[in-house]
Order: sequence, then structure tokens, then C-alpha cells
Amino acid sequence: MNLIQYDPNQRPTPQQKDAIASFLFTHLEQYGDELSAIKKAMDFALQERQSFGGLILALEEDGELLGATVINRTGMDEYIPENILVYIATHHGHRRKGIGKRLMQAAIDTCREASHCM
Repeated sequence: MNLIQYDPNQRPTPQQKDAIASFLFTHLEQYGDELSAIKKAMDFALQERQSFGGLILALEEDGELLGATVINRTGMDEYIPENILVYIATHHGHRRKGIGKRLMQAAIDTCREASHCM
């Protein structure tokens, strides 16, 4: 599996961004938001709208998207988390394989690094 990180310094192509947004819309199922809301959260993470940024992680295997997460920086600390996990989803056909756990751990590790989410 290949973990890909997107952030304000390394943005996805429009096609990659649409694929991730569509993936989240489909695989969040009943827990998801409208596609437009997902895209807004992604724009926030990529600083394509005024924001503190964040990151998007995608987990792929053989060109197939297996999982994705969106983290937004809040710009706050002490009284609210500095980073908010907005979305995390795994492909419904690949659940119970540790994909969500791997994405979550990668998000935690990345947000601890000063040059990314902190």
C-alpha cells in the first residue's frame, strides 16, 4: 500500500482531488456530508480558501483508493484541539484490514511534525 500526503505545499491534481472527494462521499456512507462540504474541507486543508491549512492522506494499492482522511488545522491551542479530523473512510470492500488504523496513525504522526499540521 502506498500512503500519499497532500497539503498546501503538495497539492493533488484536480482529478486526484475529485477522486478523493468522491471516494469520501461514497465510503462515508450514512456518516458523510454532501460532496460540496467534503470539497470545502479539502480546500481548507490545502489552503485553497483562507485557512490555517491541514492535510489529506490517501492510501492506494495498485491504483485503487483504499482509504482517505482530511485533517484541518484550527489555529487554536489549549482550549480546542489544534487539528481536527474532519473525515476518515475506508473502501467498503476493504474494511477490517487495518486501513483505517494505518491512516489514523499516519495522521497522528504527521500532525506531530512541526512542518505539517502543528
